[in-house]
Amino acid sequence: MIELTWQWLTDPGSWTGPGGILAQTGTHLRISLVSLLLAAAVAVPVGLYIGHTGRGRWLAINLAGAFRAIPSLGVLFIAIMLLLPRLRGELAFEAPVVIVLVLLAVPPILSGTYAGVESVDPAARDAARGVGMTGTQVLRQVELPAALPLLLSGVRSAMMQIIATATIAAVVGVGGLGRFLIDGQAARRYEEMAGGALTVAALALVVDLVLAGVQRLAVSPGLRARPG
Repeated sequence: MIELTWQWLTDPGSWTGPGGILAQTGTHLRISLVSLLLAAAVAVPVGLYIGHTGRGRWLAINLAGAFRAIPSLGVLFIAIMLLLPRLRGELAFEAPVVIVLVLLAVPPILSGTYAGVESVDPAARDAARGVGMTGTQVLRQVELPAALPLLLSGVRSAMMQIIATATIAAVVGVGGLGRFLIDGQAARRYEEMAGGALTVAALALVVDLVLAGVQRLAVSPGLRARPG
């Protein structure tokens, strides 16, 4: 089995063409990045508001827990049934996949954002207000920079979950690395299934390394060295 998987991975034919590893990796990444950006657009502002004001924390925690418990495949099929009559072409199937991935990615980004803001030293807030900063200035110039380590950790966690779960796109005929799992199972090409799974894992590791590099560049050395 290991030898067959290696042969499949090293076969040039597995990498080229519209159904090859390179093309499917591109589709997988596109769906994942769109989902991450949409989730961040929702979760970061809400998390900043909760962390800055202290309002809505209980609601956010419970909603985040509820989103984590949602069965991905169930939501996917419900979203398809609701959107299919209203959308055309590939969008009718890609949009439900993105909705599922956004729901999955919101909790870690939201939790990381408001936890990061809440972790700011109260003395730093008081000092900022003492020099005449408004609430918005305190958030933008003091709280947000200090919250970046936890915020970006939440983004990294969300992206790993998205990349792993985006394989469900193949269930409804959308491309991505999940195609190798679904098609390999249907044709009993188990080396293709194993190779597809290894490719998903490799993609997740590479993306996490890239995001770790971005986090290192974006966060000041003093904050990186801070315990926790």
